[in-house]
Amino acid sequence: MAGLEESDPEPMVPEADPRGDPYLRTRFAVPARPETFLRRERLVRHLDQALRTPLTMVNGAAGAGKTLLLADWAADRDTPLAWFTTDAADQGPGMFWAYLLEALRTVGVTLPPGGGSPADASQVPRTLLARLAAELSTRDRPVTLVLDEYDRVSDPEIAEQLEFVLHHAGPGLRLILVTRTEPLLPLHRYRAAGDLTEIRGAELAFTPEEAAALLALHGLRLPVSAARALVERTRGWAAGLRLCALAAQESPDPERYLKEFEADRSTVADFLLAEVLKRQSPEIQDLLLRVSVLERFCPELADALTGRCDAGPLLAGLHRDNAFVEHLGHDRYRLHPLFGEILRAHLRVREPGLEPELHRRAARWLRRSGSLTETLGHGAAAGDWEFTAGALIDDLAIGRLFTGLLADDLTELFSRMPPEARGPATDLVRAARDLSRCDLEHGLPHLHRAEQGLARERRAKDPPDSAAAELSCALLETLAARLTGAAGRAEEAAEAAGRLRERVPAHLLDEHPEITALLLAHLGSARLWAGRFEEARAALTEVADCAGGASTALLREDALGRLALIDYLGGWPGRAERKARAALTETERFGLPQPSGSGIGRLVLAAVAVDRNELRKARALLDTAGASYPAMRDPVLEAGRALATARLHLARGDTRAALEAARPAVVADTDSPWAQGQAALVAAAGHLAAGRPETAAELLEGMPDEQVGCAVGAAKARLAAGRPEAAVDLLDRISPDARSGPALTVRATLVRAQAADETGDAAGARRFVAQALHEARRDLLRRPFLEAGPWIRPLLGAAPLRALAEGWLTPGATPPEDRPPPVVEELSGRERDVLLRLAQMMSTEEIAADLYVSVNTVKTHLKSAYRKLSVNRRNDAVRRARELGLI
Repeated sequence: MAGLEESDPEPMVPEADPRGDPYLRTRFAVPARPETFLRRERLVRHLDQALRTPLTMVNGAAGAGKTLLLADWAADRDTPLAWFTTDAADQGPGMFWAYLLEALRTVGVTLPPGGGSPADASQVPRTLLARLAAELSTRDRPVTLVLDEYDRVSDPEIAEQLEFVLHHAGPGLRLILVTRTEPLLPLHRYRAAGDLTEIRGAELAFTPEEAAALLALHGLRLPVSAARALVERTRGWAAGLRLCALAAQESPDPERYLKEFEADRSTVADFLLAEVLKRQSPEIQDLLLRVSVLERFCPELADALTGRCDAGPLLAGLHRDNAFVEHLGHDRYRLHPLFGEILRAHLRVREPGLEPELHRRAARWLRRSGSLTETLGHGAAAGDWEFTAGALIDDLAIGRLFTGLLADDLTELFSRMPPEARGPATDLVRAARDLSRCDLEHGLPHLHRAEQGLARERRAKDPPDSAAAELSCALLETLAARLTGAAGRAEEAAEAAGRLRERVPAHLLDEHPEITALLLAHLGSARLWAGRFEEARAALTEVADCAGGASTALLREDALGRLALIDYLGGWPGRAERKARAALTETERFGLPQPSGSGIGRLVLAAVAVDRNELRKARALLDTAGASYPAMRDPVLEAGRALATARLHLARGDTRAALEAARPAVVADTDSPWAQGQAALVAAAGHLAAGRPETAAELLEGMPDEQVGCAVGAAKARLAAGRPEAAVDLLDRISPDARSGPALTVRATLVRAQAADETGDAAGARRFVAQALHEARRDLLRRPFLEAGPWIRPLLGAAPLRALAEGWLTPGATPPEDRPPPVVEELSGRERDVLLRLAQMMSTEEIAADLYVSVNTVKTHLKSAYRKLSVNRRNDAVRRARELGLI
């Protein structure tokens, strides 16, 4: 370590400290490293800079590994290195310098002739310090001096003297301070001059890889993913990791222990209580215990919990002293997570019953400061549900129960609300919670009780401002109308909401764009069910174009999917596909849990795939469209699912399954004309297959005139009955204002072609088929030609129609059924991780344990991967991923 230097014997070298006691040699000893010590090369390399700068500071919390890091680094030094553990500093400057000089002598450093040692423990001669600095400045080889536990030095006089010696020693001295606190030295000057090497808490923290290596030294072989979870909980705190490792060695299941250990019942708690909490004054202990109920806090909030007004300087001091109080910037703080756990447990023992009151105080302070999410959390923790529900309603934040990143958290939070909590606000929250699950049976009574309660409040002498609550009621009324397919009721509720919006403060509407989006989404869907497509399109387009980021992403996804359905019903598959694909990506890009939204976009894509005869792709899309947000499982969604499923069964020739699928258990107050029309088309196909064309025609002719698809189907039935003139007459009666898309016009044109063929007009038949091919080619509409019957095959096989069909329609060009559909969206990194483990035959529970996530999270990733790969089984997902080179 330190080399001895030849020098003349020093006269009068003292053998005792200024108080006459022998020097305690342990203060000069470099601490021994335990067998399980882990050398971290990145820190050792950083410490090597200490040989190039006059001052080095290693500053970190208790147990951060500062001392052992320096001890490890010192072991490889071939220059003189003196070590002094400064626990004598509180006995005065004379005692401090006596020990420091003795530390230098211990490693053979020559001191100034006649320098001696301070005779008085309380002071040191200035001349002695000057001679020491002068002697060090003449050295050829600098001496490195490590002052461990320098945070014990609180005397400004000692700091001033040390800075004097360091400054005047020049290149002869390299000073390393190991401290928990900021030393009383002009660090800014050293930084500005580039003369300071710093290693602080963030750098001292263990990385997941280092933690895994440390655990391995304790005989614990854990994957880096497990170590990462432990590092996140301990924030890489060295002592915490070592204490956890030691405790885990005694556990029968070390890996499980490290995942689930209770911090307040461990040696970690003993360490933090002894080394951090009990070292503080009673006022600071009280502050730390009270703020432990907070995730993050500012001094003003801390003052609200303590009832004092001194939190600002106390918190700044705790952060400066590395007392496990982290500064987040902008005057915000938080406790180290383990420290917070332990303090909360200690609070319950030390002052039982105080915790709910602290949460109540925090909730009210946060309510005044405008922090709603934290307000709700603390209000719920206090058990004050009327206040908590009132805060949600008064802030016009009821829409967050339906959409946004916090929807699931808020639903879970209010699920703990007991039945005895009563009032308009609590009833409104219960109504929203139930209606968000499509539970009309329980949701509507709660909504009506809330409305009655608000009416009573309005009749009071001094009624509160209930505009936000009344608007929330109107919003839930539109949702109930949507869920029951009552377009008239939805219009009335939307009109009432429009009047109430004028009474609500504008800033609340600006802060909650989801309210407007929800109202329009519910109204648009109710109009869509009623078959008022243009009015529905107007409302849904506003939703699709609205701002709001994650708070309205779910609504934009659903609106785009419903707009795609309108396009599909109008016969525009290309437009429908583009909108449906846009809907698929709307929620994922904001990190919302998957699957999110209604999934109606996938239903539309499935129906488009059937029209293109891509039946395997259609089946996969239908399978992945099963999970949808409950509040969006309205009649439109169920009818859309029935339509896509029935079309697929018809394409596969299973008429019976198609008839069953076309009759879903849709609960609605009124019938939907287009849903009836689509069901009639499926039923008509069944009659045609059974040889009853007249029955099929009568069924479809009974549909309203605006149902163009039904008119085309009726014409086809008349043709099957041998009445081509009647078929053409039905088509001629279709209004030119219908503006039908190619999926309808192609079918109508093929009926005209068949009628011409049956009446001997071969040229007319070829002309109509050519027209149909031109229209169908852009959207790859294959099913109309496959459903046309055998009469069309000779025409398609002859020039020039053969050229129009080649490359997309003719049998050689049609995609084979066993060709896997392309991956529309890229797999995320986590989805690949799950698939890799799936390929290793791991169960869902094993994957969750290996990745340190919940089983539900694994299932979510699997569902998302299945959808993207267009599969619905585990083995198919693995095979498909391997085919594409994804795993």
